[in-house]
Amino acid sequence: MTSETLRIAGARVLARTALLGPAFVAAVAYVDPGNVATNLTGGASYGYLLVWVVVASSAMAALVQYLSAKLGVVTGRSLPELLGERLPTVARLPFWLQAELVAIATDLAEVVGGAIALGLLFHLPLLVGGVITAAVSIVLLAVRDQHGQHTFERVVTGLLLVIACGFVAGLFVEPPSVGGIAGGLVPGFAGSGSVLIAAGMLGATVMPHVVYLHSALARDRHGDVPPAERAGVLSTTRLDIGIAMALAGLVNVSMLLLAASALHGGADTTTITGAYAEIARNLGKVIAVLFAVGLLASGFASTSVGCYAGAVVMQGLLRKRVPLLLRRVVTALPALGVLAMGVDPTRALVVSQVVLSLGIPFALVPLVAYTSRRSVAGDHANARATTVVAAVVATAIVALNVALLVITFSS
Repeated sequence: MTSETLRIAGARVLARTALLGPAFVAAVAYVDPGNVATNLTGGASYGYLLVWVVVASSAMAALVQYLSAKLGVVTGRSLPELLGERLPTVARLPFWLQAELVAIATDLAEVVGGAIALGLLFHLPLLVGGVITAAVSIVLLAVRDQHGQHTFERVVTGLLLVIACGFVAGLFVEPPSVGGIAGGLVPGFAGSGSVLIAAGMLGATVMPHVVYLHSALARDRHGDVPPAERAGVLSTTRLDIGIAMALAGLVNVSMLLLAASALHGGADTTTITGAYAEIARNLGKVIAVLFAVGLLASGFASTSVGCYAGAVVMQGLLRKRVPLLLRRVVTALPALGVLAMGVDPTRALVVSQVVLSLGIPFALVPLVAYTSRRSVAGDHANARATTVVAAVVATAIVALNVALLVITFSS
């Protein structure tokens, strides 16, 4: 192979690598503090039983995020923009309201998670930690506004790596049971409580707000690509999503395995604070601090991404722009109110994930419909097999949500 050939090949690799990034922003939403709460609760309460839920959810998430990104690439519009164009006027406001409820639930999980982490690391009161978390998210959003999407993507990717290190480190000290993992890959439940946790884990993994956001990220990055180059961009997009979602899936599985192997079902191990104390006792202070740092990075990164997503939804559905600072303040208020009232923070995190799971169908159904229509996606409309798989995924999620409602209101 000549030096010229190597140079051309290297240039192609660098060009393709430069297109990576949007999926890593989306992936942060899949490792937010809500994931920490639900995965720790699932692992501490049921051991390895729900490993299959995390794995299945991660696979579903990869498919969903690809469809979202593809929509932005081939149409040059975000999912909320397409919904705003096609929904009747009377339906746009209710649709936005449910999406806004999901955004508030998202922010609740992320601000509370950051507050818990700051409390663990620096013994700050939760309310103070919540204010700091919201303030840091403003700084991250200012980075995007002042330095562009590329810089924002790099910062968020760096935080994603910190999150991964924080939650994976403990597994090297307390390796999980190989047999337990193998058994946990077999689908099954252990009573209604495990179904409730599984629904929360699903809501924490397949995130409706980031389904809306990823289409906008892809639109802003690739929406002006000529039709002849879209196939190449979609190939790079699949690589972007594959790497990012594999990393997010690894982190999620690691959380549950850490809880299953190191948190031995004690009375307080289903709370993040209790889990932190148990990790410190069983694995050492260093691992506990890394865990808390990972949680803090999760809170900082995901709350900025969540606020960004809310702005994208409002702009697309209502065609209204609200300054991100104002939006940041408004959506942070419910989370700060929860902290001020002294509500159990871990319980608030788990409940927020249940709310997220109920918002999933509103994002998934139109996403599958639009990406399957040639009138919308053109030559890049889903193949029949892709549409079938996506429809099965959406149906399974809706069915689990129904089960969740039945369990919640009958208990």
